[in-house]
Amino acid sequence: MSSFKKRQPKGSFKLFPRGARKNKQAAMSGDELDSPVKPRRGIYLLPNAFTTAALFCGFYAVVMAMTQRFEHSAYAIFAAMVLDSLDGRVARMTNTQSEFGAQYDSLSDMISFGAAPALVVFEWSLKGMGKLGWISAFVYCACAALRLARFNTNIAVVDKRYFQGLPSPAAAALVAGFILLMEDLHFKGAELSWSAWSITLFAGLTMVTNVPFYSFKDVNLRKAVPFVAPFLIVLGYVAIVSDPPKILFGLFVLYGLSGYAVLLWRWRSGRPISIVQTTIDHHDK
Repeated sequence: MSSFKKRQPKGSFKLFPRGARKNKQAAMSGDELDSPVKPRRGIYLLPNAFTTAALFCGFYAVVMAMTQRFEHSAYAIFAAMVLDSLDGRVARMTNTQSEFGAQYDSLSDMISFGAAPALVVFEWSLKGMGKLGWISAFVYCACAALRLARFNTNIAVVDKRYFQGLPSPAAAALVAGFILLMEDLHFKGAELSWSAWSITLFAGLTMVTNVPFYSFKDVNLRKAVPFVAPFLIVLGYVAIVSDPPKILFGLFVLYGLSGYAVLLWRWRSGRPISIVQTTIDHHDK
């Protein structure tokens, strides 16, 4: 009986032709060598931990206001301001800046310096004014959101030495400082409705103006300073600790008015009032 060679059916194919597996493995190994290794995505823990702590302070301020403990609310807002000033510096010092951190910081600022002060001052004094009360609180909250959005979009074109408008932490400190001072003097919020209304509107509207406020960003902490500088810092600490409500509120009132003084000085000296850089400066090397 003769044998016949088994033929493949027409149109059939081999799943793994001879030598195809070796060629495929060689091609894959070559592609892996040519393609760069992608880093794992993640977030930096240290600076975002400070941002989370500032966010907690803003939330805690609202909770304390709901329980009528307004002094704790004011101190929580001040604590959030200190923590907010640290997260960016920690990120720069440890080289852990990220786009996630920048966005997270803005959202935290909106809670701690936008929503929290508005809700605290409304619960403390403005809720007895009816529509005027909640409108003033909303204007402050909306201006804080606009201020943060403008800061994020204009960060590359604004003179680094100045803030464009009152920064939101300073505005929150102005409102919280007033509440803290009045609580320390044993005044009730209902007795100071119009004063609280005026300060809330002033802080909110000043955030969205073009008034230049000194940013202190050109202060080089790594540079040697005269011996008198640490002594002045110690005196400042002693003054704040001796009477926090009066000293803190007084400092932020002066800072809130300093921008208008700088604006007047720039106008009188013939300098441009706007701090937005419309041209690129070319410095000779």
